[in-house]
Amino acid sequence: MLINFNEIKEAVFSGMNGGEGTMAVRMFNDSKYRIIPTKLHPGASIGLHKQESGDDINYILSGTGKAICDGKEEILTAGCCHICPKGSSHTIINTGEDDLTMLTLVVHG
Repeated sequence: MLINFNEIKEAVFSGMNGGEGTMAVRMFNDSKYRIIPTKLHPGASIGLHKQESGDDINYILSGTGKAICDGKEEILTAGCCHICPKGSSHTIINTGEDDLTMLTLVVHG
């Protein structure tokens, strides 16, 4: 299966899950996977939420930020991977001056 994200329209969200600021995404979603190239703009955050559909895997491509998963803070930089297991709660915050760019993968199940 080939997914060409260049053919998927970019969507912009404000205050995702009660967070701050805006983020831009191109999302592929089917019965098995949710794959989301994401740009969390400076000062933006994805609000604290419980991961219901599956493990949430976030590979950081560029920028700086932090994730808080079940109360534990993790610093995010390019090349790091933050995993929030199904049933856990987490938030992701862009702490830098540039976009926090990541590839998110959720395997439903």
